[in-house]
Amino acid sequence: MKKNKKIYKRLLILGIAIYVIFTLVNQQKTLNQYTADANELVSKIEEQKEYKEELAKKKEDVTSLDYIEQTAREKLDMYYPNERIYIDRGM
Repeated sequence: MKKNKKIYKRLLILGIAIYVIFTLVNQQKTLNQYTADANELVSKIEEQKEYKEELAKKKEDVTSLDYIEQTAREKLDMYYPNERIYIDRGM
C-alpha cells in the first residue's frame, strides 16, 4: 500500500514538474514574441520621427520664394517676361 502511495506521489510530482516546464517554455516564447513586436514598433516610431522631420523641413521650404518660383516654372509653366528661349529646329 505504501509503495502505491509513493508511486502516486512521484507521478503527481512528475506531472506537476512537466506542467511547470511546459508553462515556462510557452511563457518564454510569448515573451520573445512581445520583445520582437516591441522592437518592430520602436523602429516604426523612429521612421515616423524621421518622416516628421522631413515634412517639417519641406514645410519650411515651401514658404521660401525659391521654391515658389521653381514650382511656378516646372508645374505651372510660368516664366518672367522675355525669359523664354525658343530653339529653331528647322535646319
